Amino acid sequence: MTPDSFTDGGRYELVDKAVARARFLMAAGATMVDVGAESTRPGAPPVSAKEQLRRALPVVESLAADMPITIDTTSAEVAAACLFAGAIAINDVACGASNALGEAAAQFNAGYILSHARSGQDAMGDFGAWPESGYADVTTEVLAELKIARERLVRCGVREAAIVFDPGLGFTKSYLQSARLLSQIAAFTEVALVLVGASRKSFLTLATGAISPAERLPASLASALWARRHGAAMVRVHDVGETAQAFAMEQLLARGGPDV
Repeated sequence: MTPDSFTDGGRYELVDKAVARARFLMAAGATMVDVGAESTRPGAPPVSAKEQLRRALPVVESLAADMPITIDTTSAEVAAACLFAGAIAINDVACGASNALGEAAAQFNAGYILSHARSGQDAMGDFGAWPESGYADVTTEVLAELKIARERLVRCGVREAAIVFDPGLGFTKSYLQSARLLSQIAAFTEVALVLVGASRKSFLTLATGAISPAERLPASLASALWARRHGAAMVRVHDVGETAQAFAMEQLLARGGPDV
C-alpha cells in the first residue's frame, strides 16, 4: 500500500487493487498476506500512523475474515488497529525496538515476526553500502541480537512460541553479509521458527548481475528453496505462484516422483 516500494511501488495503493492482489496471491498458493503502508526499502522515509491507517486499515478489514493477514508496521497504533480488525500477526522491521508494539501483540495474543536491523529504514542507505566492518561475525551477532529482542518481547507479554525470527536480509547488511546469513540460515532454524525474505532483493545480484528487481526471479526461487531445505518455516515472496510451483516440484522429487 505504498507509493515507493522497491519492487512494485504504487501498483496497489488503491484499496480495491490491493484487495484484488491479495486474493490473487492466495489463489496462487500463498498461506498468508502481508499488508504494509510504510515502505521498508532502505532509505524510505517514515510514514505517520494516520497515513498508514488510511492506506492499510480498509484492506485489512476487507480481507481478514477470508485469509490470514499480517500487518507490516513499526507503529503500535497501526498494529493495534489492524489486529483489532482481524490481522493475526505483526511484521516488525525494527527488531522489537518498541515495547508498545510488543504490548499490542500481547493484548491481541498475536504472532510477531521479528526482523533484524540495526537502524530505521530511513537511515540505512543502499543495501550494498553497509560496511563489512559493521559485524565481526554477522550470523553470530544477528542471532544474538534477535534473541535479546525476543526476550524483550516476552517481557512485554508476547508468547515466545509466537515469535518468528527474520534475519533481515538487506537491512543494515552488505550484499556479502546478506548472502552469508542466508547460507547459514540453519543456525537460526535451530533456535526459533524462521521466516526468510530474500525475494528480489539487491544482494541477489551477487549471483545474477540483474539490476532490476523484476529480473531476479530465478535467484529468488533458488533462495526460497535453499531456505526451506534448511529449516525455514516461512518465506516471504513477491512471486507466489512461481515459488509454490518450485516447492511442489521439489516435494514431488523428494517423494521419488508421482504415484503411478
